[in-house]
Amino acid sequence: MAHGTKPMGLSMGRRDEAFLSGRSWQARGHGLLAAVAGAFTLAQLLLVGPSMGLGWDEVVYVSQVGGDAPAAFFSAPRARGVPLLVWPIASWSSSTPLLRVYLAVLSGLGLYLALRVWRGLFPPRVLAGAAAFFATLWVTLFYGPQAMPNLWVAFGALICVACFLRARTDRLDRRALWGVVAGAALMAWMRPTDAVWVALPLLVLAVAARHWRLGGALAAGLVAGGLQWVIEAFVSYGGLRERLNEASRIQGGLGWNFAVDDQLRSLAGSGLCRPCNGEMPSPVVYAWWFVLPLLAVCALAVAVLAGRTTRTLVPLACAATAAFPYLFMIGYAAPRFLLPAYALLAIPVADALLHLATRPNGRWRPVPAAVIALGLAGHLAVQFVVLDRIVDRTTANREAWSRSAAALHRLGVRQPCLLTGHEAIPVGYYTGCDSGAISGNNANTTEADILRTARRIPVGALTDPGGTPPRYARDWQLHRLDGLEVRIAPAPGAGGPE
Repeated sequence: MAHGTKPMGLSMGRRDEAFLSGRSWQARGHGLLAAVAGAFTLAQLLLVGPSMGLGWDEVVYVSQVGGDAPAAFFSAPRARGVPLLVWPIASWSSSTPLLRVYLAVLSGLGLYLALRVWRGLFPPRVLAGAAAFFATLWVTLFYGPQAMPNLWVAFGALICVACFLRARTDRLDRRALWGVVAGAALMAWMRPTDAVWVALPLLVLAVAARHWRLGGALAAGLVAGGLQWVIEAFVSYGGLRERLNEASRIQGGLGWNFAVDDQLRSLAGSGLCRPCNGEMPSPVVYAWWFVLPLLAVCALAVAVLAGRTTRTLVPLACAATAAFPYLFMIGYAAPRFLLPAYALLAIPVADALLHLATRPNGRWRPVPAAVIALGLAGHLAVQFVVLDRIVDRTTANREAWSRSAAALHRLGVRQPCLLTGHEAIPVGYYTGCDSGAISGNNANTTEADILRTARRIPVGALTDPGGTPPRYARDWQLHRLDGLEVRIAPAPGAGGPE
């Protein structure tokens, strides 16, 4: 990367020169980044734990490549990146702890590589600080060992933006161009629409600067990662527009929706806030959220004074476009949606904090450094309290699904089988059954098909306790599970419904 870093070094300020001069700071800084990434993996295993069962969305993704249960319905917004990510484990092992350990190690490696690409663009201690900030958010730790796409969009965004900046400075840097392709492809594999939002400022900048080769690399990466999603749109949905419309419908209809308050509510430890009409949490929980834009402005001011505006402004712009649809275009919230924005903000935020805490020669300012340290300590305490709560609640919910599956097995509902109704997808996976729905976002069958299936294999209709069963299941035998009720069709050959 020698061609890519030298021109950038000419525009560095005195503070950057102080941090980047000498091999000892370089080695210690990059060693610290590796240490943070390793601690991130360890923290996932200790604080989240490998024994937590699979969640609803994870079941959908893992079932596409696993052999424990039939593949769950794959709705329009989803992409095939996560099934590809878990395939090396899920294709031959049903062990959830093994999958968790694999994902924790992989996400730690992903954090290290995604931020290591930024070396030469920012001082090593800034990168280590950015890694520490991002890795200690409860949402990052919670989703690190989970089979979900958003964290991997974040890693792809970091790689893509860093390599874009390198290639923009040195047009002969071929490795940077390939990095742009790889980062964009990773984002598009995981969530194609998110990839487009993240890449939007980069595409505009490439066109404005007439850097056609760089713009082509970015477009090639988006196409490479999203091609399968587009092909599937024509095969299964009748076209790209139809799939986008269906995805919008499932997400409640994309359009102007002010969801900032929803995101604030979700920061208290909600995996999915839909509908998001609960009480606002204590300001202590979300105070850090309002500090981020202030630090971003400070980072931009520092960058302007240091003569390196572009390197700070571009990730800030990409963070803004990544967050925009989830703050202003959907009517609900999930904290994981903003992981790419947090990852891109982490570097300027760390840069601002380091600027406030140190003198131009690299020595600490005692009073500001102490205030920042106290603030970060309080921030970490809040993050870990929220993490502990959501882990306990999530683990309990998934254990309930497992107990319901065990009860269904005792009632004779075993593979091959079919479950419909409330929470049929996760309970069906835990039971080893297929899942079906005749309406809603996961509709994939009809009442007639369900009744025909009941003549061949065990079929159960799930409802909330006291809930109204579907018309076709009202005469089926009722059984109470852990927080659910199931009505099981008469055994095949025992005079089932016609």
